[in-house]
Amino acid sequence: MWKFYALLSAVFASLTAIFAKIGVKDVNSDLATAIRTTVILFITWGIALAGCHYGEIKNISGHTWLFLILSGCATGLSWLFYFKALQLGDVSRVAPIDKLSVVITILLAFLLLKEPVSPKVIIGALLITAGSIVMLIK
Repeated sequence: MWKFYALLSAVFASLTAIFAKIGVKDVNSDLATAIRTTVILFITWGIALAGCHYGEIKNISGHTWLFLILSGCATGLSWLFYFKALQLGDVSRVAPIDKLSVVITILLAFLLLKEPVSPKVIIGALLITAGSIVMLIK
């Protein structure tokens, strides 16, 4: 089932790039990101409240809070830079650079989380990197 959710994530991420490119045309990219984030805030809290998950907040450990906050900070910075890049560049050139996050994530998962990296994963990461480079060459 996780593969289905991952595929949906990819589809919506691609729509994010297209909608964002159109949306940042006539507005400051930071303001556009703030508006987008507000929409996400309402949607995610709506889902959490509809699922009656608000009672679980008291069970969240300090360690978990710390890393969720750090993740939120990283996400916010990623979105701010992504929207600025989309505003200034072509989406077909910004997106491949953004997708290098897959390669960086694999590397960080290996270094920080001690996740195993198979030859297949290494080859895939190299292909993603090569593909990104090829798409950036004019």
